[in-house]
Amino acid sequence: NPDAVTVVQGDSAVVPRGVGTFGSRSTTIGGSALLTALERVKAKANRVAGALLEAPAADIVWSDGRIHVRGAPDRALTFTEVAAAAYQPAKLPADVEMGLDAQAVFRLSGLVFPFGAYAAVVDIAPDTGATSVVKLVAVDDAGRIVNPLLAEGQVIGAAVQGLGQSFVEQVVYGTDGQLLTATFADYALLRAERSPEILTEFLETPSPLNPLGAKGIGEAGSIATPAAIASAVLDALRPLGVRHLDLPFTPEKVWRAIRDADRT
Repeated sequence: NPDAVTVVQGDSAVVPRGVGTFGSRSTTIGGSALLTALERVKAKANRVAGALLEAPAADIVWSDGRIHVRGAPDRALTFTEVAAAAYQPAKLPADVEMGLDAQAVFRLSGLVFPFGAYAAVVDIAPDTGATSVVKLVAVDDAGRIVNPLLAEGQVIGAAVQGLGQSFVEQVVYGTDGQLLTATFADYALLRAERSPEILTEFLETPSPLNPLGAKGIGEAGSIATPAAIASAVLDALRPLGVRHLDLPFTPEKVWRAIRDADRT
C-alpha cells in the first residue's frame, strides 16, 4: 500500500552519506541502492513472518498487501504486524537480530548512457527573422522507465529549457565589460505559454549494469533540443547559403543572416 510509505527526502542528515544528485544518477544509482535495501528488508521480514506462521522463509509470499504462506492465503499477516514483531525479541528466531531496517550502497560497474533522437519543425518569418517551433518530437531510450509520468515531465521540462537556450537565453555584456543579464528582469526565460507542442516517446532497452535496468534521463531534453532546433533552422536557411549560426537564434540574428544572404 503506497499510502503506508513515508519517503523522507532532501535531508542528508538522516542518511549515512549524501553527495547530491547529478549526471542522471538518481534512479540509476540511488534507485538501485534503494531496491537493494528493500530486498534485504523483505528477506528479513520473510524470516520474521515465517517464525510467526511456523513456515520456512522460502515459503512466504507477498500479495495484495498481505504476507502469507504459499498456498495458504488464509494464514496471513499485515506488514505492520510483521514489522511490530521484528522489535519483540520473544517472537524472533534465535539467529535473527531485532529490528527491520537495512542499508545498501550501490556502485556501477561501468558508465550508463541513455540514447535518443529528437526532431523539430520550425517556421521562420523572413521579414522579421522570428522563428516559431511548430512541433518538437522527443524519442528517448532511458532504459526501464520506473515512473512514466515523471519521465515524461522531465523530458518536456528539459526540452523547454533547451528551447530557451535555442532562442532567448544568453549572457550579455556591455561595452564596458559589465554583465547586463544578471537578474531575471534582464535574463530571458521561456514561459510555458510560449512552449510548442512537444511529443514524447520512450523505447525501453534495460541497462545490464543495474538491477532496475535504468539509464537516467535528466539531461536528455536540454542537450538534444538545441541540436534539433539548430538543425531545423539551418535546414530552413540552407537554400540561402547560410551554413552556421551561433545560439541563440534571436530574430535579429536570423534576420541579419537572411539579409546578408540576399546581398550576396
